[in-house]
Amino acid sequence: MTTTAVFSPETESRFATARQVADAVLFEGYVLYPYRASAAKNRLRWQFGVLVPPAWGADREEHAFQRTECLMEPRAGATLAAEVRFLRAQRRTVQRARPDGTFETVAELHLHDRVLVPWDEGTEERVEIVATVAELTGDGIVVPFARPAGEETEPVHGADGTLVGRLVRRYDEAAGVVRLSASELDGPYRVMRLTAVVENTSTWAPADGAADRDAALPHSLVSTHLMLCLDTGSFVSMTDPPEWAKGAVASCRNRNTWPVLAGEPGRADLVLSSPIILEDHPAIAPESPGVLYDATEIDEILALRTAALTDQEKREARGTDAKAAAVIDLADSMPPEVLERLHGAVRALREITGPGPSGLAGTDSPAPPDPFDAPGVSRPDTPWWDPAGDAGLDPATDRVLVDGRPVAAGSRVLLRPGLRRTDAQDLFLHGRSALVEAVLHDVDGGVHLAVTVEGDPGADIRREQGRFLYFQPDEVALPEDA
Repeated sequence: MTTTAVFSPETESRFATARQVADAVLFEGYVLYPYRASAAKNRLRWQFGVLVPPAWGADREEHAFQRTECLMEPRAGATLAAEVRFLRAQRRTVQRARPDGTFETVAELHLHDRVLVPWDEGTEERVEIVATVAELTGDGIVVPFARPAGEETEPVHGADGTLVGRLVRRYDEAAGVVRLSASELDGPYRVMRLTAVVENTSTWAPADGAADRDAALPHSLVSTHLMLCLDTGSFVSMTDPPEWAKGAVASCRNRNTWPVLAGEPGRADLVLSSPIILEDHPAIAPESPGVLYDATEIDEILALRTAALTDQEKREARGTDAKAAAVIDLADSMPPEVLERLHGAVRALREITGPGPSGLAGTDSPAPPDPFDAPGVSRPDTPWWDPAGDAGLDPATDRVLVDGRPVAAGSRVLLRPGLRRTDAQDLFLHGRSALVEAVLHDVDGGVHLAVTVEGDPGADIRREQGRFLYFQPDEVALPEDA
């Protein structure tokens, strides 16, 4: 059993394929549009796969470990390669150079092309393990790892080359352990349950017991995920198992992570266990021009909005983080043909039929008929619905009756989403008090209430971004004191 980078060329190649998706997991939400440290959505970061120090997370809804269980069918003499990846948060402070050669810590340092500000940067860390499947049976193996504390400085020069300041990066000790074990299951099939636990073992604890999450992050393992690869043999899909394996799959316990088959479709020798739920064989869209770190948005919209930022906003983004600067440069340099490619793609049609001379299905398929050439159908000269044309509708002032009384923006309501239960989250919202932000009408005549839940610490961010929860009038009630 080894814990250094001794992957075979074939294994390294397989992991390289999986890392294309794993990188998206690793940096998901790292820095969000508009890519400035001052933006509200960038003040609450590190939301996925955060393994906190056990002493700090014991009394909070944060986790110190991830547990992956999956099924595998290794061949005789098989070897398992495992790679744990996580980000380590390092605190960056900004200092201005004084005339006497000393430095003072400042909130901002203005340069000609950027504005440097304090920021938590994420550096990638890896723990690599290779072991035979035979070594994993019984008690398995335990691999501790540690990353020491340290400090680095980077000089900052002005446009003329003069030293104007420096960046100071401090990082605290991070420690953890990886536990790997395997056991053969009873039954006619030679299948094994593989268990992999990644745990933060940092002994850090707040001195006063009241430190916030911001203080715990430098000692945490951020965006933690695990990749597993068999040199001979295969894994069983946990998402879509064969009939004979469904009972064994149901008995597997996965905590704070979920394993899926990774790599090319048709192969099953690679697993990605991610804190973000994925489907088997996830892939990055080939149209994507680069990493934008904000998968909750559409690449085309992000690229257009980023390119439209003001010069001052771009200077702030470039000074926030090198990755944010790369996004700004990407949006500014994106050629029209690449942006046009982001507008959409029909993958299913392309995969089933393949391109033909006409650019459509089949080798000699004619162009599809124009639906407006049908008898009695006229081609419209204007869009079928123009929001600007509905001047009589105003979400800020429109009202709707609830329990016989008018409800508008600013009204308080009680959520009663039990009639439809279209979302599992409804279970947690039933009976909660909410503030109506807008009354909306859809094109089919339906009415919807956009609301924010009272007591939600992210309500201000949701309001700023225009991301609300939506309910129909019969899914809310008025409080008794309304």
